[in-house]
Amino acid sequence: MQGITIRPTTEADWEALRALRLEMIQDTPMAYAEHLADAEQHDETEWRARGRRGQDVGGTSFVAIDADGRWVGAMGAFIPDAATGPLLVGVYVAPSHRGRAAGVTDALLDAIESWASGHGATLRLHVHERNLRAQAFYARRGYELTGATEPYVLAPDERELEMIRRLDGISA
Repeated sequence: MQGITIRPTTEADWEALRALRLEMIQDTPMAYAEHLADAEQHDETEWRARGRRGQDVGGTSFVAIDADGRWVGAMGAFIPDAATGPLLVGVYVAPSHRGRAAGVTDALLDAIESWASGHGATLRLHVHERNLRAQAFYARRGYELTGATEPYVLAPDERELEMIRRLDGISA
């Protein structure tokens, strides 16, 4: 993972964050609860607010930036409620930086898990039933299907599968 920086986002990152989000949705539309046309309509105020998520008390947002300054990945997490605990969201790594050898996805998830361990004993996520690549990655990282599903917000006849991992031994 030489030359890759992992860091929280800031409000000042809004333009790069917007560009990456649009790339994310174009690459894997089923992975996000937002249509491209809707994301394209957000104004600067919305993108600045999304950038501030990296500084939130009840959530976080990390990015991976290559040596040339290109944003090549992102992951976020937030705590929807005390019973749920930390929830992983907004996972993306550019095709040029995917795969175990590249290490970007693992590094981003390490940062999220470290943050989440300070806020709960587990980290949950929801993954589209047809996103087999993501499911395999999460299983390799120790996430297990809970058996719970929910309708995919953009296509209620499709399902999202819940996966969870205990965070014992991960330090914040």
